[in-house]
Amino acid sequence: MEKSPDAFRTISEAAEELDVPQHVLRFWETRFSQIKPMKRAGGRRYYRPADVELLKGIRSLLYREGYTIRGVQKILKEDGASYVAGVGRGEIEPRKREGEMASAPPPGMSKPAPRVKGAKGEAAPAAEAPAQPLLPLGEVRVVVNRLSENHADMLRAALRDLGDARRILDPSQGR
Repeated sequence: MEKSPDAFRTISEAAEELDVPQHVLRFWETRFSQIKPMKRAGGRRYYRPADVELLKGIRSLLYREGYTIRGVQKILKEDGASYVAGVGRGEIEPRKREGEMASAPPPGMSKPAPRVKGAKGEAAPAAEAPAQPLLPLGEVRVVVNRLSENHADMLRAALRDLGDARRILDPSQGR
């Protein structure tokens, strides 16, 4: 027998509807203050239909759109829970991520990094890779391996910014 759309859902029913494990819902409660299921004796959770809609929006932003938890928290703060719930219902097209990394693929959608070859051409184990010392200030060594030119440019800009920050924060380096 199927429940009415207005009926409350247990955590197992909500998790099944959202296709996420129950522990994920409990974790999201710790990260998103807007998720407030009713709790009965023994701590049993009951999710209102509005809670489930909000959870669907959070799931969509995290898993489909590639936002981080912090990014979804920012959206909830700026646009509110009704916006996120609208995303979950498919009524609202979520805004695209801002910033330089907006062109990067969402988490889990990028290709794995190429394996590093050892001195004799065999794959070097990650645990045995020697630690690289910091480069002297002002020296920039750029090694680009199978990156798009756009991503390589973003990395170069980030390295310049880090060098500038290092000069500002470390008084012994001088200006």
